[in-house]
Amino acid sequence: MCGVVGIVGNQPVNQALYDGLTMLQHRGQDAAGIMTIDGQTLRLRKSNGLVRDVFHTRHMRRLSGNMGIGHVRYPTAGTSSSAEAQPFYVNSPFGIAMAHNGNLTNAADLQAALFEKARRHINTSSDSEILLNIFAYELMESKQLELSKDEIFSAVARVHEQVRGAYGVVAVIIGHGLVAFRDPHGIRPLALGKRETPQGTEYMVASESVAIDGTGFTYERDVEPGEAIYISEQGEFFNQQCAANPVHNPCIFEYVYFARPDSTIDGVSVYASRINMGRKLGEKIQREYADIDIDVIVPIPETACDIALEMSRVLNIPYRQGFVKNRYIGRTFIMPGQTQRRKSVRRKLNAISAEFKGKNVLLVDDSIVRGTTSEQIIEMAREAGAKNVYFASAAPEIRYPNVYGIDMPSANELIGFGREADEIGAIIKADGLIYQDLDDLIAAVKSENESLEKFETSVFNGEYVTGDINQAYLDRLDAARNDSARADDDQDSTNPELYNEGD
Repeated sequence: MCGVVGIVGNQPVNQALYDGLTMLQHRGQDAAGIMTIDGQTLRLRKSNGLVRDVFHTRHMRRLSGNMGIGHVRYPTAGTSSSAEAQPFYVNSPFGIAMAHNGNLTNAADLQAALFEKARRHINTSSDSEILLNIFAYELMESKQLELSKDEIFSAVARVHEQVRGAYGVVAVIIGHGLVAFRDPHGIRPLALGKRETPQGTEYMVASESVAIDGTGFTYERDVEPGEAIYISEQGEFFNQQCAANPVHNPCIFEYVYFARPDSTIDGVSVYASRINMGRKLGEKIQREYADIDIDVIVPIPETACDIALEMSRVLNIPYRQGFVKNRYIGRTFIMPGQTQRRKSVRRKLNAISAEFKGKNVLLVDDSIVRGTTSEQIIEMAREAGAKNVYFASAAPEIRYPNVYGIDMPSANELIGFGREADEIGAIIKADGLIYQDLDDLIAAVKSENESLEKFETSVFNGEYVTGDINQAYLDRLDAARNDSARADDDQDSTNPELYNEGD
């Protein structure tokens, strides 16, 4: 999972890009990059690390120009080398830079086709470099020194025809402007904002609306599935639907876990959707688990806090903050290796004994992926004196890998793969385990925007909306994602089957 941002302004955009990336830091903590256009020059700074560590005063001074794009990145398959950091750049035609969130599911075929028809070499394991080169090749088809908006939209349309998977894209073209587009299924989010200044209108595109709100822009709407946005250097705004048959299948896991609660995605308040998840899960416990004696509800911070608070209201059971979170530890399900994940959980959370001692505790989390974190948290609750420890997940059992840009482990490492709730509960040593039903999860999100008819829910039911995922693909993905592969620091980053998603 990654975050992208792009701005066309009438004043320097380096600070706004930096601020936008800090507000998207939750989407990627491995690397960050900003590229601006200053006249006919592209200015770039990117490296591994958090936004605050990658950009120093000397870098910000060099990132001059009134137009630019930025990116924060999580690594998945492949390497976490700084060579994989974005934005990426090609010098022909014109000079193009691109940042991408998502994953191309036919990346290997696309790379082979690029070499055969265009003699273009891909130098990293990132599918984002492939996407950039396809876009660049299609722009060259115009064979004009000046690109019109129609030629840009035609190039995006041809990209949609070739590419499969999920992608939210921002790109800049020297001498022209900023281009943003979203995959025809709308799997990955992309929001549009603007602000009025004495010099004219400025535009911003970002993965989440929070980056727009927090930089002084006004959130206007989401980019539609298949839609392309083109904003010229002069601030002229153009948009066009570039996909033949767009549908709207936003990733439901954005609402469960990844997005910030103060974001709006596809007309849905993330915060409101999580409140709804808590209500649905509380109502299920009322219906099906009324015999469980619960003294207190304790969330696993931070995503589950809003969910657990609503469950407390529905069940009329006290809500307590039983864990204190160290905010300087990253998300553990992304970390390579079970040993590192186990050590990290203890550094990440600390229990407040008074909230557990002698009580029957219901722990609430947004989801259970490997189960490593859940097992240790249950153990911490028992060590703090809990009498019985029950566990509730605001999401259903995660049984299948994600292929659209979320770095989840291989299927064999998912605790929900091939197991039912009772067996999972025994593994994590819970006295009882309660999962949200998928229909309830969908209803919790859909109730905030009834026009959304179908969500991307493949991690729960194995239904991949792009229709191009087979077992051979999942086997290759499993080989790239399993812990032993991640532990090999010398992994071959040129293997065409192993691509960094959302890069």
